Amino acid sequence: MFVDRLMERTVWQGQTGEQLIDSLGPPLDVDEHVLKTKKKQVWKYNSRGENRYGLRVIVEDGLVTGWDKK
Repeated sequence: MFVDRLMERTVWQGQTGEQLIDSLGPPLDVDEHVLKTKKKQVWKYNSRGENRYGLRVIVEDGLVTGWDKK
């Protein structure tokens, strides 16, 4: 099941950053915010123009917590 998800190029909650790269490849851009209790990153995929992306994946402390697909 795990390998199937990677082969289907999917994103899921709890996925590690390494698994995300294995699934979708490296992000085109990353926004990073370091907060008191956690490190939050937004990994951007599918460029649609200057600073516009079709997929933004939220990674907190190395794990996927959500995404926004347009």
